[in-house]
Amino acid sequence: MKTTTVWKGGSAYESTQPNGASISINATAGFSPKALLLSGLAGCTGVDIVDILEKMRVPFAALEIEAEAGQTDTHPKVFTGIGITYKIRTAEENRDKVVKAIELSLEKYCGVAAMLRKNSEIRYTLQLQNPEA
Repeated sequence: MKTTTVWKGGSAYESTQPNGASISINATAGFSPKALLLSGLAGCTGVDIVDILEKMRVPFAALEIEAEAGQTDTHPKVFTGIGITYKIRTAEENRDKVVKAIELSLEKYCGVAAMLRKNSEIRYTLQLQNPEA
């Protein structure tokens, strides 16, 4: 894995991957590096969960992931704990399978979660939403 990050002035940077994908980083007017880390966690676990649910043949219509982290007051300001809320539109009868998919992701498959867990506790909550909505 490789990225190249170029300073654009002020607190703005652009980071690119060899495949041409790029993302802007700006601590004051956009995604900060730590916000990108939380987004990376949400994306990592989301990819796993969708893959696992599809393999389990669990029907769902939408998935939204909110990630929030507490931080220390002193520098370096590191995460003290991470809370993730999964909002998924599926039937109540699928709850156990969704929980299993989340836990497999957070405990076994998501490398971002594995790295962050070395410093911060990761907790989650699940909100099932009406599949007909």
